[in-house]
Amino acid sequence: MAVSVNINGQDYNLDVPADTPLLWAIRDNLQLTGTKFGCGLAQCGACTVHMAGQPIRSCVTPISAIVGQQITTIEGIESKAADLIQAAWEKLEVPQCGYCQSGQIMAASALLANNASPSDADIDAAMSGNICRCATYVRIRQAIKDAATALNEVA
Repeated sequence: MAVSVNINGQDYNLDVPADTPLLWAIRDNLQLTGTKFGCGLAQCGACTVHMAGQPIRSCVTPISAIVGQQITTIEGIESKAADLIQAAWEKLEVPQCGYCQSGQIMAASALLANNASPSDADIDAAMSGNICRCATYVRIRQAIKDAATALNEVA
């Protein structure tokens, strides 16, 4: 089945079955390998991408469900919030192994795009389901707070 999709602002026609998980279309067909496979059950968040600006789990989203939607992967994310999140991640040395980081950054940037002054509870809610096996949660929360502060200073 040919499916027309828009990923990172570019249109693609993919010849894949309609039930192909978006993750595999992104990684295998488009060779965009920043989005990671973690669990395959939408439990860990490593596969997080944005659909119309909202975080979704690409490992359980069939390609047929995204037709007509704007999908953004870690390779294509471009926003002030995303830039500030990435800068804070580097400044606070958040990554350890780095495997979960693209999903973490995608979730955090969606949070700040919708809430420039998140509370700890807001951060916890937005980041729940994004597992870091290296347990850098304290640094992740601080990086989001730092990015939010910088975002509010810019605005």
